[in-house]
Amino acid sequence: MSAPPDCTVIVPTYNRSHLLRHTLDSLARQRLSPGGSFEVIVVDDGSTDDTAEAVADRHDRLDLRYFFQEDQGYRVAAARNVGIHHARGGICVFVDSGVLLHSGALAAHLAAHGGSEDPVAVMGYVHCFNEGNEDGEQILREIDFTDPDASLRRFTEQQRWPDLRESYYARYGEELGALTAPWLMWWTCHVSADTAQLRRVGGFDEAYRSWGAEDVDLGYRLHTAGARFVLRRDAASLHVPHPKSYRSNMASAAANYRYFAEKFDTPVARLVPDHHFEEIEDLLRSRGLADGAVTDRFGTVSRAMDQATAEGSGR
Repeated sequence: MSAPPDCTVIVPTYNRSHLLRHTLDSLARQRLSPGGSFEVIVVDDGSTDDTAEAVADRHDRLDLRYFFQEDQGYRVAAARNVGIHHARGGICVFVDSGVLLHSGALAAHLAAHGGSEDPVAVMGYVHCFNEGNEDGEQILREIDFTDPDASLRRFTEQQRWPDLRESYYARYGEELGALTAPWLMWWTCHVSADTAQLRRVGGFDEAYRSWGAEDVDLGYRLHTAGARFVLRRDAASLHVPHPKSYRSNMASAAANYRYFAEKFDTPVARLVPDHHFEEIEDLLRSRGLADGAVTDRFGTVSRAMDQATAEGSGR
């Protein structure tokens, strides 16, 4: 029996075969250290296009497995859980259809995990992600799909279309372990986590049946379980633009954030539906809860916040 791969790349998809092809092609260009290996699991959430053919065409270039689940509505959480269940690698890297990885991205993920004794949750850096497909046509014209590395290098040098979280990193720094709620920025368009820890915390909550928050939910649980959050800029990627509705996505996310708050019902979780993610970190800092003594586990944070709230109200 062959040795397990170093990591498993999990790609959920639904009727986006053209985007999936770009993602798989970028995975075929990955450069790992000698002896390094990875597998790819594509989980199809009920596509009716030629997604299966797009996968089959790349079996000769990738260690690739394909799973299909019937279309029962939006089930990306369930799709990713299929990937976690079948993963043979010790690290799971989550990538969305249409995300093109730099050729050194997987090596960067593996370096982040290999350099820590404790489980880590890694955030890749995502250029060109937009909320309402703004600049979509221009970005498409400027991406060199045959050489994503060159496009990434050019966009970085020109400081064009940086990661949407750049303002967050500029505001709070890149030492995410010093933050109270780094899980708010762990977005599964391009992240990774320890496979064993993902299984221990229960994977994605499949009650999320519309866009948004299933990654924040899992990030929250990884944090409470002791994962250390890390930004790796060298795990770089491009998010290929595609049609989307910002208004629709935000309405969906708002409902999911309310579910998140009710599910965990902690002071930190209850801030999520009504505050911008950057505001939440500010609120926690203003209450003296941003130091390591109270941010290492959310149980500690919650108790401290409850105490601060009680003192502030005179109770």
